[in-house]
Amino acid sequence: MNQFLRLHQLTTQFDHMLKEWGGALLNLGLRVFVGWQFLKAGMIKVQDWEGTLSLFREEYTVPLLPPELAAIMGAGGELFLPILLITGLFSRPAALGLFVVNAMAVISYPQLWKFECPAAINDHLYWGLLLLVLLVFGAGKFSLDSRIQSSAQT
Repeated sequence: MNQFLRLHQLTTQFDHMLKEWGGALLNLGLRVFVGWQFLKAGMIKVQDWEGTLSLFREEYTVPLLPPELAAIMGAGGELFLPILLITGLFSRPAALGLFVVNAMAVISYPQLWKFECPAAINDHLYWGLLLLVLLVFGAGKFSLDSRIQSSAQT
């Protein structure tokens, strides 16, 4: 039994450090990865604004919003919220906002479900899951949220 306990202690001696630093690095990686996906999409939208408006008028069926307003809100969300998420400033609201943008993309473009290649819808599902992880666990140690919180406590 003592050997089992020693083995267990040996395998768990770095758990705290791994949780603290490894989790912080993982959160940073998730924030950068997911944020970059949305930021790229927003930049593409504004580079060809007429094409974007055409897509929102003819392809995307955003409920309750006129196509022009939906295009502005979509592009704005894809440009502003990723910056917050990547820097870790207001990261939970940014993750929630991007989750909504992602959900609207899936809802308003039902053709995603019909493509021969499932990668299109799978990307949205993965991004949604990663955003939920960030929403639940926060931005982590390497974020402006963490810096502001630690400054407020001192």
